[in-house]
Amino acid sequence: MTTISVDIADAVSMSGISRSGLYKLFKAGKITPRKNGKRTLVLVSELQSYVESLPKAEG
Repeated sequence: MTTISVDIADAVSMSGISRSGLYKLFKAGKITPRKNGKRTLVLVSELQSYVESLPKAEG
C-alpha cells in the first residue's frame, strides 16, 4: 500500500525541509496542508512535486 499523506514530522523527515520551512511553504501557497481533526497532513505527491521543482544544485 502506498502512503498518500504524512504528518508534519514525517514530511520533515522525508523531504529534508525544516518544520518552519514547511509552514512558510503553506503560508506562501506552495504546498497545501490538509486537516483531519487536529492533525495536519501533507500529500506526499505535493511534497514530492515541490522538491522536484527546486533548481538543481550546481557544482
